[in-house]
Amino acid sequence: MKIRTFLSLLLSASAWMAVASWAQAPAYPIKPIRLVVPFTPGGSTDILARTMGQKLTEAWGQPVVIDNVPGAGGSIGADKVAKAPADGYTLLMGHIGTLAIPPSIYPQLPYHPIKSFEPIAWVARVPNVLVVHPSLPVKSVKELVAYAKAHPGQINFGSGGNGSAAHVAMESFKLRSQTFMVHVPYRGAAPAVADTVAGQTQLIFTGAPALMPMIKSGRLRALAVSSPKRIGMLPDVPTVAESGIPELAGFEADQWYGIVAPAGTPAALVQKLNAQINASLRSTEILQRLHSEGAEPTPSTPEVFGKLIANEITRWKQVVQRAQLKPD
Repeated sequence: MKIRTFLSLLLSASAWMAVASWAQAPAYPIKPIRLVVPFTPGGSTDILARTMGQKLTEAWGQPVVIDNVPGAGGSIGADKVAKAPADGYTLLMGHIGTLAIPPSIYPQLPYHPIKSFEPIAWVARVPNVLVVHPSLPVKSVKELVAYAKAHPGQINFGSGGNGSAAHVAMESFKLRSQTFMVHVPYRGAAPAVADTVAGQTQLIFTGAPALMPMIKSGRLRALAVSSPKRIGMLPDVPTVAESGIPELAGFEADQWYGIVAPAGTPAALVQKLNAQINASLRSTEILQRLHSEGAEPTPSTPEVFGKLIANEITRWKQVVQRAQLKPD
């Protein structure tokens, strides 16, 4: 009985010391925060990171500096954050393309998407939009599938890189629709979109924020969105699942974004970051900005975001294996 009492007192003392230690620590943040975007400027991840960074800068009174570190499907930037000090001053704008897909493509990935990070906050869900260059003679998913089957290998589609979210979403579409189109990888979504606008590629299936200006100006034609339901910014554009093609029934391939920190970041700091990010996501300004980009804010707990990452790793592994995707 005395041993139990002693252990109980010891555990209580340890817990109190941890809380006291955190309470005595300097206020956070006391210096600029670096938010790493593992892709080139101009893509959906970059747009969302800059939107959040501006709001967090206003809330904290310390600049949130966006650091674009592209390469290897986002894994270079992610690894940079995984190896950073766990002090809350280096964060990653995580993404389906850095936290869910790479483990299935890169067997020697230098970081583990779950073990190397602390999930902080799920920021947004973003539908991909399937768009084509106006010169391609199709105006619906059904017409696209028919044209692709009649002209196998003659449609080139761009993406932000091998194994990127846009690439794997299109591979899923190809598998389901039983079509053959040629992948053209770029170093980021922005140059991939630019070449589709220029007609160098005929199609791209990527996040709405990177496409909305081109869709609105008529430089690209939207055929469908990847979400389970239509989005407010494109109410007349059907979902892929609405195409009437039986093999595409229930199709969904949205992107998601969230902020993670290096593993070992103190729990109290994780909660503080989560609370402020969620508060920013609920602000009228951010809601309007994200909705204008076709994004849906997803304020939630670190635990919910962590479960999303784990479930998505399992889901996309099946697509990667069926499509036989390999590293660059």
